[in-house]
Amino acid sequence: MSDIPETARQIAGLFALPGEIESCEAYGCGHVNHTFRVHCRGRAEDYVLQRISAIAFHHPEQVMENVVRVTAHLQRAVAARGGDPARETLTLIPLKRGGYCTYDREGVCWRMYRFIPDTVTYQLPDTPEVLRQAGAAFGSFQAMLADFPAGELYETIPRFHDTPHRLADFRRALREDSAGRARTCGEEIEAILSRADRAGELMDAGLPLRVTHNDTKLNNVLMDSATGRGLCVVDLDTVMPGLAAWDFGDAVRFGANTALEGERDLSKVRFSLPMYRAWAEGYLEQAGSMLTPGELDSLPIGCWMMTYELASRFLADYLSGDVYFHIELPDDNLARARCQLALLADMERHGNEMLQVIHELTGRV
Repeated sequence: MSDIPETARQIAGLFALPGEIESCEAYGCGHVNHTFRVHCRGRAEDYVLQRISAIAFHHPEQVMENVVRVTAHLQRAVAARGGDPARETLTLIPLKRGGYCTYDREGVCWRMYRFIPDTVTYQLPDTPEVLRQAGAAFGSFQAMLADFPAGELYETIPRFHDTPHRLADFRRALREDSAGRARTCGEEIEAILSRADRAGELMDAGLPLRVTHNDTKLNNVLMDSATGRGLCVVDLDTVMPGLAAWDFGDAVRFGANTALEGERDLSKVRFSLPMYRAWAEGYLEQAGSMLTPGELDSLPIGCWMMTYELASRFLADYLSGDVYFHIELPDDNLARARCQLALLADMERHGNEMLQVIHELTGRV
């Protein structure tokens, strides 16, 4: 859809905003949805308009039902503990006609949130404290949803973190090689296939089902720009039933990497044990008491699994001609896969230390 910005402005006018729209500009750097920041003339408050990816989410009405229910639950939980729901949770803006989402002429779903000002996000943590605060924010998010019936949520992307299923998708992409690229990445293909025997380790462990975020990157936490505190968890499209190890592991995969997700200079890619400890400290401070011993022991496995899984997804998308993740250069997904595989190899060298940190922080040494 080439006229997305023009359509965005038209769609924004359907929501119950407090005045005339002055601007509607592209915002953020997400891989999946299209996001715009909306400003109304003469108003201090801004809004975030999003076009939900039809490729990623085949049933956006289910995404929105999950988001509506989870944000309402979080707002009640924040208010009950004396917090500020307007800053510590996302707030959906209704349409003028009622409801929280609408569709453009191509049948793609749009929604709007209140913009939360005086916050910052990080692509990489500047200090361990940044990651500790992000860990606390995601731990608090999961703890506040501990009494939410996880099984009642829709699975917005079926089998999203079912790693054996993702591996099967990778094998199919490799077999079809629809973009003719397999010859360019033999080493990376072998790195995925040589680790395939571990793919079912979490799925087969019988761990409790939780309400999980499933995309716990550092840049999905808004930090208070004045205090540095982890303030609000955003990007709730993949909130659904899952395993605590998925959320923990995906955050470590992102935050304990010394490089950006698509770094091309692999000498910069290392697993940082101090950053891992910082994340674990924040997360376990908020969520540790709700986790079973089996879940606690699964957390380092989750780090390995989420890194391995994303490497396979990036490489599968590269082999398929880049049909899922946004790219700027033709080999962006290959670069991302290489980065994840380099991180995975370094993570494997620290496996025992990762488990020891969890035991230390939970008094199980």
